[in-house]
Order: sequence, then structure tokens, then C-alpha cells
Amino acid sequence: MDQLNIVLTALGGVVLFLGLVSDYFRRNWWTSDPLTALLLGIALGPVALHWIDPNQWGLAQEHILEQTARLTMAIGLMGVALRLPQNYFWHHWRGLVVLLGIVMPLMWVISGLLVYFILGLPFWQAMMIGAAITPTDPVVATSIVTGAVAEADLPPRLRHIISAESGSNDGLAYPLVLLCVLILVGSADGSALQTSGVLPYWLVHVVLGEIVGAVVLGAITGFVAGQLLKWAERQKTIENTSFIAYSLALSITVLGATRLLGTDGILAVFVAGLVFGNVIGGQQRSQEDNVQEAINRFFTLPIFVLLGTMIPWQQWLALGWKSWLLVVAVLLLRRLPAVLLLYRQIPALQNLPEALFAGWFGPVGVAAIFYAGYCLRRTGIEEVWLVCSLMVFASIVAQGLSATPLTRLYHSYACKQT
Repeated sequence: MDQLNIVLTALGGVVLFLGLVSDYFRRNWWTSDPLTALLLGIALGPVALHWIDPNQWGLAQEHILEQTARLTMAIGLMGVALRLPQNYFWHHWRGLVVLLGIVMPLMWVISGLLVYFILGLPFWQAMMIGAAITPTDPVVATSIVTGAVAEADLPPRLRHIISAESGSNDGLAYPLVLLCVLILVGSADGSALQTSGVLPYWLVHVVLGEIVGAVVLGAITGFVAGQLLKWAERQKTIENTSFIAYSLALSITVLGATRLLGTDGILAVFVAGLVFGNVIGGQQRSQEDNVQEAINRFFTLPIFVLLGTMIPWQQWLALGWKSWLLVVAVLLLRRLPAVLLLYRQIPALQNLPEALFAGWFGPVGVAAIFYAGYCLRRTGIEEVWLVCSLMVFASIVAQGLSATPLTRLYHSYACKQT
């Protein structure tokens, strides 16, 4: 019970602390909110103050993080969806097709091959790790493209394309992860699959059943929720202040219900948020700042504190120097070359500096924590958690420290061009 109270105090205190000084840290110390929360978690954990010790909780730490990441992603994705302009995907489909249909698979292949060649893991284990770190994380990305610095120095089209991609590929990475899991351990019910039967099972059950099903169910739920909200406003049965609670409740409801129905709950939440936002229209957009504040400060930062307390330092050191070579290679090669190669096909990226910015800021974050925990639970392969947690840590540090200076550098370039 003491541990529970300490955790609650620490998590609430971190949110209060960052609510007071996050903008100061971002402007002067160049630290993002996720990075600050991660560092505070390390300080509170077993390696420093020892106020929070997850080893005493009696549960697998990876499972705790997996379920926390699942909830965090759902709430964060709803915030991203509501932040995007109405009908954004309809008007920017070309660039998103390139990012999701070409860049994302390339990120998977490149990441998996880097793990395979540098760490020497079996091929499909390496590809599973590559799939887990493929999605660009919307929670970390939000800390990069929102706030006073980003809104003052970055054009909306650049901020929106990063948000839209990060919101979409969290759920779309699921079939890539599942393909590797199916090859390694078999179907969801534990039955073994012949090699020749993996692809048909994957196409029918994962792609058609879970992914397409998630899009359909998410769209229906978001549409119905939006219509009900408009009806409640016409009947004057709802207060304006209920909008935040309504949108958060929608994300949790969709996450749980769609998973019970056997579809990809993460993707369904994002689709539901997009459709919901389009249905309610611009009348609620003025509440965007309040929604984002509630989401970022209260619901998404605690997972980084928990991650800081659960970092497997000893196991990371046991991986040796090759793991740090992998970190550098993944950060530089996982995404940046693909975006630079294809940015002329993405209308939102109008020049090379914007391509460099979007290529660098494809953070590995909460989605990787979720998929790493899932893969570990399904396969029992410890390396997936060790490598993914190391990449999350490295990405939060590297991109958290570079967000403010690179945003200001881009702004200086843009000012010189005008």
C-alpha cells in the first residue's frame, strides 16, 4: 500500500511540476515533457532515490508497461485526431499514402535488418523487433509539434503531417508485428501454423479481420458518438465543459469494445477520433488547447515516469557495444533516408529542410513499449524488450534534446527565405 501511495504521489507531483515549468524547460533547457518525465522516473526509481521499486509490485514489469502504454496510446491518439483539421486525410491522402504505404514498410525492413546484422539475432526475431520500433509515436511527437515554441516556429502543414502519420501508423504497425509473431509461435489461440499457412491466416484474420474491422468499427462509433453529442447540444442536455470528458470516455470505450470484438483497438480509436471530429465540426475546435493540456499533462506523461523506474540497466550493459552501434544506426537510418528519398511526393514537405525535420522527428516511444510488451508476452523472447526499451530511451533523449534547437533552426531558415 505504501508503494501505491508513493506511485500516486510521484505521478501526480510530476504532472503538477511539469504543468508549472514545462515551457521554461522547453525554451531554456531544451528538454521535452517526455524526457523530463523519464529523467524524474529514473531519479525516483531503484538506481537513485529508490522511492519507487517496481520489483516489489509482484507483477511482470513489461506487462504493466504494456497495458499502461495501451491506455496511453488510446487517449493520446484521440487528442491527435481532434487536433487535426477537418477532413485532413481526405485533402492530404497523397502524402499519407507515401508515408504509410512506402516509408513505413521501409522503416520496418531497415530496422529489422539493422537488428539482424548488428546484433546477430535470428532473422524473424530481428524483424519482430524492427516491427515494434517502426511506428512513429504520437505521444512523443505531440510534445514536439505542440507548445509555444512549435506553434510559433513551425508551419501548421508540417506539424499536421507529423501528427497524422504518427496517429495512423501506431495501429497500422500491428499487422507487421503480428506477421512476425505468427511465424515465430503460431496463431492467437496457440495452434501451430505451417509456413505455407501463415500468410493466408495473416491476410484473413489480421489484415481483413482486425485492421479493416477496426477502421469500420471506429468509423461507425465515431460517427454515432458525434451525432449523439450534437443531439445532446440541441436538446441542451450537455454542458460545454463535458466535451473533454466525452472525448476521453470515447477513446477508452472504443479501445475496450473493439478489442473485445477482436479488432485492432489502437487503430479503431484513431479512426473514431477522426470521424468524431469531422462530425462535430469547428464548433468544438476552440477547446483544442484544453483537450491537449488534459491529455498531455495528466494521461500521457506518467508512462514515462514508470519507464524510468523500470529501465533494465544491467541487461542493457550485457548487450555490449553493438547495442549502442544499433542505437545510432536506427536513429539515423530507420526513417531519415526514406523520407529524404520520397519527400517530393509528399506535398506537405515543400523543401529539403522540412524533409530533414520530418525525417528526423519520427520518435520511438509508447507504441514501441506496447508492442515490445505484447511480443514478449506472446513469444517469451527477452531481447525484444531489451532492444525496444533501449531504442525508446535513446529516441526520447535524442529527439527530446534536439526538438527546440532544430525547431528554431528551421524557423531561422524559413525567415531567411521570406
